[in-house]
Parts: sequence; structure tokens; C-alpha cells
Amino acid sequence: MNVVIIGNSAAGLSGLEAFRKHDQASQMTIIAKEGQRPYSRVLLPYYLRGKVPHEHLFVREQDYYEQLNATCVNGTVIRLLVEQQRVQLADQTMLPYDKLLIATGASPVKPPIPGLSGDGIHHLWTLEDVGKLKRYYKEGNRVVVLGSGFVSLQGACAALSCGLNVSVIELANRIMPKALDERGANILASRMKEMGVDLRVNTLTTHIERNTDKKYKLFFKDGGSLTADFIIVGTGVQPNIDFLEDTTIKIDAGIIVNERMETSLRGIYAAGDVAQVPSFTGGDPVVHALWPTAVETGGVAGRCMASSCTPYKGSLNMNVTQMFGLTVASMGNYIEGEGCERWLDESLADNQYMAIVLKGGVPIGATCVGSSELVSTLGMLRPLIREKVRIEGKPDMLKAMMAQNISHHHHAFVK
Repeated sequence: MNVVIIGNSAAGLSGLEAFRKHDQASQMTIIAKEGQRPYSRVLLPYYLRGKVPHEHLFVREQDYYEQLNATCVNGTVIRLLVEQQRVQLADQTMLPYDKLLIATGASPVKPPIPGLSGDGIHHLWTLEDVGKLKRYYKEGNRVVVLGSGFVSLQGACAALSCGLNVSVIELANRIMPKALDERGANILASRMKEMGVDLRVNTLTTHIERNTDKKYKLFFKDGGSLTADFIIVGTGVQPNIDFLEDTTIKIDAGIIVNERMETSLRGIYAAGDVAQVPSFTGGDPVVHALWPTAVETGGVAGRCMASSCTPYKGSLNMNVTQMFGLTVASMGNYIEGEGCERWLDESLADNQYMAIVLKGGVPIGATCVGSSELVSTLGMLRPLIREKVRIEGKPDMLKAMMAQNISHHHHAFVK
């Protein structure tokens, strides 16, 4: 059998490794767009900060593909010829396949702001992006960061640590609207301001002009303006699916897949940021552009391509990062909805916060801002959410329950 994987980041690597555990004989080809040696996008902001050396960005050894009896080809896929079962690269190379895994990931979205172009406009998404950014990370420079998601704020934090003047512009009425609840966002926002970040929410950028000194001047709907040496755009991502334009593969927010990660066309699978996968919490399928989800879905696809399929139980989103001296994390449905209750850890200091959301006594999500120790609680809570364990007790008993390591049980009872 001839298997092709498009992409060599988290989903593609996971797919390759899972496949090889069950099938060592089939021919395997990996198509890598950014170079053969895989690296971690998660570590890029830490590299910018100087916390991680360049060599530690790479997540596999030089002989990785050789060890797995796989061939890695550098190239960009421009077309999928379904009837011929071939993948076409930009250099016109044709690669045949019997089974195909699409793990092409996502790319940053640039908002339609007039003037948002030029060599001083950057994303923080690829190793190439970071290489371009590093020359701007000089003490005294001013950066404007558009957007306040995890990636955007990591870029802002890295800039602050390098002695830059930092402004963060958010269209919504608070930062991290898709990753934190209101109280958690307010704690983080206060810390950012204390550290000198110029934070502006409810702010719409109408247009941008470039001055004769090559600096950028941003104009806002409220009449204000701001001048910067460079701009980081972090306003979301979209799946890399342009090469599927001439196919009948079903696409919504991403490539639609079933619980085996198989697309609407037999023998073609998708995983990672490019795929719209079942959600663990129910409801409509989701696109979770997260490293853990990419690893999980890539593994499912790899096993299923090797005919050793374990259906995917659904993506349970979890974000964890450290910035501005705080650990920030969220998991599952952390916004309290109808029929839900919220447990708060009232023992924490004012600059720390943890909330767990339950529905019918079963935890469905959590969020925290504060010390790194809080994340260990989320880690123990994750299997309880996965196994839908009912918690009986009161909020102030949470620590005691966790201390008893109830995550290893299929039920919980606290007297």
C-alpha cells in the first residue's frame, strides 16, 4: 500500500507514528512545506523571548524519517487529483497514493484593514515568521499587536521582555474572548497594564498609513491613533484547503470528518487544524487549532489508515501558557451556560482565579489564571471530564477530592 501524508507538524507526525505501529511494510511519503525537520509552533514565542534555544525548537531527530522507513519530500501541494489518486506539487511532481492523510494545518488570517501591508507587518505562526520578527525585537521599538488570543499575547509578552514598547488592540470588549471568561480576562488585563502594556479593548482599527520614516500609523474609530515600528497580526487562522478546490470533499469551517477522521471520500483522511472534528462536549463538530487535538486526531487517522481503528471520542480543547508572570489555562466548556453551576476556589489570592463549570454534577470545563500549580488541578480534572464523572460535594471540597486522586476512578463520592 502507498500512503501519503501532507504535512509534517503535530497531526502528520502523529499519523505517521500511529500508522507505523500497525503497518511497517507499506510505502510512506511525507510532504513537508517548511523543511524536513519538524518543529514546535508552541515554542516559537519562547524562542523569541530567549527562553528556548533554536535547536530545542525541533521535536524530532535528523534521522527521524529514516527510522520510520518513510520518505520526506519538500514541496507545496497545489492540487488533489482524486480520480487518479495523485497529489500534485508546485514543481509539477505527481505522488500516487492508496490512502491519504491531509494534515496541512492552518494559516493566519489578515483582517481587511486598508494599509495593513508592507515589510513591517508580521504574523507569529511559523519559524520563518519568527526569523523575520527577531530583527524588530530591539529595545525601544514599539510594536502594535492586533488581536488578543494566545498567540498574539505571547508575541506581546516576548516583546515586553525584550524591552519593547507594546500596545495590544482588541476589537472585543475584553481580551482573550475565546479562551478565558470575564473574570480571568480581567486579572490578566490588570497584570498586563501593571507591566506597562498599552491595552485597548473595544477598539476598531479603521486604516493604517506608513510615514516617510517607514513607521506605521494606525487610526481608530474612536478618533485616536498610534505609531509603531512594526505590527504583529494575530486575529485568527483558517485551514489550508485551497488545493481541494476541484474536489468533492465536504468542507465547512474545516474538512468534515467522521469519528475515524475519514473525509467524505473513502481512503482520504484529515486531522489537525485543517479538520472539523467531533466535539467531546457534544453539539456541532469543531475546528480546534490546538497541538493536543492535532496529536489526538492524527493518531486516530494513522491507526485507521492501518486498519486498526479506534473511533475518536471527540476533541476536548485545552490551552495552557505562561505570560506576563501568570499561568493562563482553559479547558472544555469554561463559560457557565444554562443549567450549569460554577465552583470557585475562594482560597486563592486576589490575583489568582480558578473556576470549574459543572452540569448535572459532572465537570464540563475549567479556567484558571495565576500560579503554575493551578494547571495541575486542571490536569487531574481532564480525565473526570473525559469520563463524565459525577462529583458529589461542595466547592470547598475540591482540593480534598483532587488530593485523593479521584481521576483514577469512574465515580466520585465525598462525605
